[in-house]
Amino acid sequence: MIRTTLLAATALMLAACNADIEESSSQAGLDIPDVASGDISEETMKSVTERLSSDEFEGRMPGTKGEELTVALLTERFEAAGLEPGNNGSWTQRVPLVEITGKNFAPLTISGGDEDLSFDYASEWVGVTYREDAKTSLDDSELVFVGYGINAPERGWNDYEGIDMAGKTAVILVNDADFGTESLEGPFNGKAMTYYGRWTYKYEEAAAQGAAGALIIHDTEPASYGWNVVESSWSGPQAYAQRGENAPPLTQVNGWVQNEVGRRILEAAGKDADKLMADAKKKGFKPVPLGLTASTSFANDIRKFESQNVIGVLRGSEAPEEYVLHTAHWDHLGRCTPAPDSDDICNGAVDNATGTAALVALAEAHAEAGPTRRSQVFLAVTAEESGLLGADYYAANPVFPLDKTVGGINMDAFLIAGPSKDVTVVGPGKSQLDQFLKAALEADGRVSTPNPNPEAGYYYRSDHFAFAKRGVPMLYVDGGEDLVEGGTEAGAKVAQDYRDNRYHGPKDEYDPNWDWSGVMADLQLFYRLGRMLGMSTSWPNWNEGDEFKATRDETCSGEGAACGAAATAG
Repeated sequence: MIRTTLLAATALMLAACNADIEESSSQAGLDIPDVASGDISEETMKSVTERLSSDEFEGRMPGTKGEELTVALLTERFEAAGLEPGNNGSWTQRVPLVEITGKNFAPLTISGGDEDLSFDYASEWVGVTYREDAKTSLDDSELVFVGYGINAPERGWNDYEGIDMAGKTAVILVNDADFGTESLEGPFNGKAMTYYGRWTYKYEEAAAQGAAGALIIHDTEPASYGWNVVESSWSGPQAYAQRGENAPPLTQVNGWVQNEVGRRILEAAGKDADKLMADAKKKGFKPVPLGLTASTSFANDIRKFESQNVIGVLRGSEAPEEYVLHTAHWDHLGRCTPAPDSDDICNGAVDNATGTAALVALAEAHAEAGPTRRSQVFLAVTAEESGLLGADYYAANPVFPLDKTVGGINMDAFLIAGPSKDVTVVGPGKSQLDQFLKAALEADGRVSTPNPNPEAGYYYRSDHFAFAKRGVPMLYVDGGEDLVEGGTEAGAKVAQDYRDNRYHGPKDEYDPNWDWSGVMADLQLFYRLGRMLGMSTSWPNWNEGDEFKATRDETCSGEGAACGAAATAG
C-alpha cells in the first residue's frame, strides 16, 4: 500500500469558505495564457465509458482478462487520437504486483473474557495478509486498544507510547482524533482528515511497531463509507506491490471489524467503549491492554504478475522536455460481493471508467487543437483501488522526470449529476495551480467550492497523492454540488445516493440515459487547465508552508532540473 515519509504534515489546507480561490502575494506574476475552449467529444465519453464498464471487461481487475482488454482499448484509442507511445516507444509501463486471494476463513475468535466471542468472516469482520504466505494464522495474539493508532512526534502524539507491540494485535479507531469537530483547528487540523486518519497509514504504523495484527473498528461516518464497501473491497483477490529484499516489516493480518463487533470486544475486556473512544481523542492517551486474545486463520492463493500503466504523449512544440500530466486510474475491483440479484461484477462505470474515458477525450481534443509548447502526458494507471500502486510505481520510476514535470490534473469518478455552477476543489490553497484553476473557472463562468467532506480525507485517496508527496504540484477537482437544477440539496443527494448504493459495488453500471452535460462542462475546465499549463512559461510551486513544498524545492535544486529557476518562486 502507500508508504510515505511525509507523515509530519498532512492537512487538507482548505481555503477559507469563499467560493473563489484568492490570489496571494506569493502567487503573483505567473504566466497564465488565455486559451480557447476545446472540441471535446461526448460520444467518446459515452462509448469508452460503456465499453470499459461492460461485463466483458469483468470489472477491470489488474492481472485479468479485464486488464488485457482495457490496455488494448486504451492503446488503440490513444493512437487514434494522435498521441505517441509514452514509454520509449511503448504504450505501457510494467508494474510488478502480487495477487493474494484469501480463502477458507476461520471465524475471528476473541478469548480471555467471561466467554469466548466468535465473529463470522464478511458479515462481521474481514481480513487480509500482505505477506506472500500460503497460510496465515493469528494465534492467541494479545489485543491492545491503541486509539487512533497514530505516532506523530512532531505533534507530540503517540498512541503506542510505552508498549511493546511484538506479537500483539492493535485495535484501532478509524479517522483521526479530531473527527467530529466543526472547525479546522485541532492537533490534526480539525475537521479536515490528515493522512494519519487513513487506513493505509494505520496498517503501516502497526507494522512498524512490530504488531502481529491490526484491526480497525469500522464506523460509517468517520470512514465515509458503509460496511458494504469494506466487505466488497476487502474480499476476493487483492493486489499489492511485489516486495523487495529490504522491504519494511508487515503484520500477519490486517483487517476491519464491524462497529458493533469492536464495541463488544472492548466491553468483553470490561471497558466502557464510549469512554475509551472519547479518551482516545485526548492528547496524552496511552495504549490500553485489553486482557483478551485474538485468533483466526485462512489460506492464500498467491500469483505474481505484471500489470501495466498506459502512457501516451502529445509532444510539445517549443519545450518538449517539459511535461504536463493528466492522470486517471483504469482499474476497478473485478468480481466482488454479489448484489441481491447475484450480480458479482463491480463494473466501475463512474469509478473510474468515466475518468479513463476523459483521458481519451482530452487527448483527442488536445491533438485536434495542436500541440502546446510543453508536452502533454496522458497516464492511465493501474491498481489505484489496491492503494495507488500504479501511480506510486510511476512516480518512483518516472518515464518523464519529475523535475521536468510542471504539474498535473487528476480525474477520478465523474458523478452523473447534470450541470453545476461550481466545481469541488479537494485540497484548495495548496499550490500556485490554484491561480490557473481560477483563470479557467472565470473563462467558463463558474466558481470553486472547498470539499464539503474534508473529514473523508479524499486528498490522500487518489492517484495525484503519489506525485504530490514527491513534490509535483497536482490539482484534484471534482464535479460541483451546486446544481443548476436543485442547487446544493440536489447535488448532495446525488452524491449520497452514489456512495450508499453504487460506490464499490456491482451496481456502479453504465446507464445509456445519463445526462452528460455536467461532465462535459467539467472536461472543458480540465482542457483549459491543460492548455494553460502547456502554453505557460511558469513553473507553479506549492504555497509557502505547504507540506510538499520542501520536497519540490529539493527536487528542483539539482543540477539541470528544469524547474530549478522557479523552485523558490513560491
